[in-house]
Amino acid sequence: MIICAGNNETFSFAQPTGVGLIETAMNLTRLCLFDKPEFLLFVGSAGSYGTHKIFDIIESKTASNIELSFLSGDSYTPLDNVITTNTTNKKETIVNSSNYISTCQELSSKFLNFGVGIENMEFFAVLKIAQEFDIPAGGVFCITNYTNKNAHEDFLENHEKAKELLSRHVQNRIKELTSK
Repeated sequence: MIICAGNNETFSFAQPTGVGLIETAMNLTRLCLFDKPEFLLFVGSAGSYGTHKIFDIIESKTASNIELSFLSGDSYTPLDNVITTNTTNKKETIVNSSNYISTCQELSSKFLNFGVGIENMEFFAVLKIAQEFDIPAGGVFCITNYTNKNAHEDFLENHEKAKELLSRHVQNRIKELTSK
């Protein structure tokens, strides 16, 4: 099953699940309860903490849920805040998820120290639900912006092209897999 956030980030080949961690968790749980998929593939946009460039396509099976306040030493969590469905131990980009978009480049670049390279609001919830239902899962992301003061404007400017690039990438990957 291919899924996406929804609202203005939809794809003809993907089922929308909602924007942010909570909507995604609720709606994806419902989907999995009624018709458990064999695999979950999340498709969406992402912001870069600095190493990935605009319009880069990133594939990942690892997500974190780390808030900016953790990076400045102003919070902690007793919860496991990194989850992966990666069984190959191949090093990959970790996708951070929060219900907030980072706009402070100085602070958000500290994510790189933890191996976290990009942010997407929904992916941690996707992997958490996949783990709960024992479903293999992954994500494909296109970078629309850097996590700086221009994040929202850059997202708006680059979003349509990113969706086109994601659509093409996913359709090519499906062709690759079905021709084997």
